[in-house]
Amino acid sequence: MVALDKSTKLYKLRHSCSHALAQAVLEMFPEAKLGFGPPIENGFYYDFDLPRTLIPEDLAILEEKMRSIINQRQKFVCREEPMAKAIEVLKKAGQTYKVEQCEELQKNGEKKASFYENVDKDGKVKFVDLCEGNHLENLGEIKAFKLLSIAGAYWRGDEKNKMLQRIYGTGFETKAELNEHLHQLEEAKKRDHRKLGKELELFLLSQEVGGGLPLWLPKGALIRDILIEFLKKEQMKRGYQQVITPHISKKSLYETSGHWEHYHDCMYSPIKIDEEEYLLKPMNCPSHCMIYKSRVHSYRELPIRLAEFGTVYRFEQSGELNGLTRVRGFTQDDAHIFCRPDQVKREFLNVLDIVLLVFKTLGFKNFRTRIGLRDPKSSKYIGSAELWERAQREIEEAIKEVGIEYTKEEGDAAFYGPKLDFMVKDVIGREWQLGTIQVDYNLPERFNLEYIAEDGKPHRPVMIHRAPFGSLERFMGILIEHFGGAFPLWLAPVQARILPISDKFLPYAHTIEEILKNENYRIEVDDSAEGLGKKIRNAEMQKIPYMIVVGEKEEAAQTVCVRDYATKKQETLNVKDFLKMLKN
Repeated sequence: MVALDKSTKLYKLRHSCSHALAQAVLEMFPEAKLGFGPPIENGFYYDFDLPRTLIPEDLAILEEKMRSIINQRQKFVCREEPMAKAIEVLKKAGQTYKVEQCEELQKNGEKKASFYENVDKDGKVKFVDLCEGNHLENLGEIKAFKLLSIAGAYWRGDEKNKMLQRIYGTGFETKAELNEHLHQLEEAKKRDHRKLGKELELFLLSQEVGGGLPLWLPKGALIRDILIEFLKKEQMKRGYQQVITPHISKKSLYETSGHWEHYHDCMYSPIKIDEEEYLLKPMNCPSHCMIYKSRVHSYRELPIRLAEFGTVYRFEQSGELNGLTRVRGFTQDDAHIFCRPDQVKREFLNVLDIVLLVFKTLGFKNFRTRIGLRDPKSSKYIGSAELWERAQREIEEAIKEVGIEYTKEEGDAAFYGPKLDFMVKDVIGREWQLGTIQVDYNLPERFNLEYIAEDGKPHRPVMIHRAPFGSLERFMGILIEHFGGAFPLWLAPVQARILPISDKFLPYAHTIEEILKNENYRIEVDDSAEGLGKKIRNAEMQKIPYMIVVGEKEEAAQTVCVRDYATKKQETLNVKDFLKMLKN
C-alpha cells in the first residue's frame, strides 16, 4: 500500500477518519482491541480484535456512529507520557496490541509515547489513541467519507499471528471527489481481473494446485504468447540473444550474488539433492552472469544482451496473494545487458525506448517515472557508496536527456543497484508499477565478471537489468483491467465470431472462417443450437471485437453482416472489404 504525504490535508483528514472509526467501534464493542489504523493512498483502514465477526450490515451502523461523533466537532488534544506509564495505562485498558507497539518503541530507545485525545465541546475526553499525530483541528472538518469493506488481516502481516478484522474506508475533502472515487471503485469491480479472467476463460486459480500459482487456459496463454512474440521481435531488432536457464540452482549461486543474504525472506527453503542444497530461483540474473562468465569476452563484443522469459518463484504469505498481481510463481520478460562503462548511458536509453514502445503499443499514455535510490543509513545494500552514486547519477542523466519527469524515492533501490520504475495510470486513474531498469556495478564484482579492454587487461563490465513488462502475470492482470477484458484486435484471443442464423448456413459460415483463417485471423464459428439473439449475447459477454452474422441474404450476396463490439456499429460488407477493415 502506498503511504500519503503526512503534511497534506488529505492525510490529516483520513487519519482523523480512522480515529472516528475506532471511537465508533469502541462504542459498538467496548471490549474491542485496537491494532493499526493508518491513512493509505486511497483512504484509510483500522484493524480490530473483536468479540464477533463483522457483517456488511455493520458498516452502515458504524458510519452512522461516525457521523454522530463527527457532528460533535471533537478536538484533537495531544499528551505525552513516559513510556513505562504509557505501557501501564494501556495494559490496564486491555489494549494488548498497543502495549506491544509501546514495548517495541521502548526497545528502540524511545522514552515517551504520544496519545491523542478526542475532546468534546464540554471538555470531556471521548476517545484516546496511541498515535504520532497529524490530524485535522477537529473532527467537524470531515465532510465526505465512506466505509467500504471488511477484510481479514494478520497482526503485523504475519500469518503466525492472530487474524484481526480490518475495516477499510475512504475520505475526501469534498463530496464531489468522494462520489467520483466511489464511481471509480464500481468501475474497478467490473474490471476486476479475477472476475473477468473467469468469465473470459483466461486463467484459473486452484487451491488444489496451490495459492499464487495460476493455471493459464488456452485463451489466456494465447494472449501471453502474443505479448512474448511482440517483445521478442523488438528485442531481436536491437541485438538481444535469447537464453534459457533452469528453475532451480545451487544455493551457493545465490550466496555469491547476495540474494541469500539480502533476499532470503522472499525465497523458498533449500531442496537437498546429492548432499547439496538447491533453491527455486527467485531471479534470473545470477544464471545470466554465469552464461556471460562461460568464456572470455573482448571489449569489441560488448554490449552483450541476454534475454529470457524466465519463470521465477518467490515466497508470498497467503494473505498477500491477489489474483495475478501477487503470485508465487511468475514469468519475467527479463534481460541483462553486460556493457562497458562508456556504453551505460546509450544502453539505458535503448532500454527506455523499448519500455516507451510497449506503453505506446498498449495505450498506456499516462505514466510517471520514479528513481529508486539507496538509503545510506540502511545496511541492506551491497557495494561501495562511490559505485552507487555513479549508477544513480547515470540514471538521472539519461532521464534528463530525454526530458521525462521523475521523482526520487530513497530506500527504494534493489539491494545491488538503483532503478528506474514506471508508474502507469490505467483508464480509471489507478496507478500501477510496470517495467523497471536497473544499473548494477555490484553483481559483476561479486561474480568476478571481466572483459579484455583495448589495453589488453581485464576490466569489469556494468550490468543493466531490465523488464519492460515486469512479471507477465502481473502485467496480464493489469492489462485485463485496463481494457476491461475488451482487448484490442491484435491481442484478442478470438478476433471474430461467425454467427449463422441457423444450421442451414453453417457451410457458408465455415467458408468465411476458412478465408479469414488463411489470412491468420483468429476466428470461431458459433455452431450451437441457440437462437441468434442468444448467440449475439454470448459474443458480447466474451467481448469479441467483431461478430459476423450470416444468413440467407448474406449467402446469396456473398457478404457478411459485421457488428463492431467497441462502437456497436453494424454494416454489411463483402469479405474482401472486411479484410481491409481488419488490416486498417
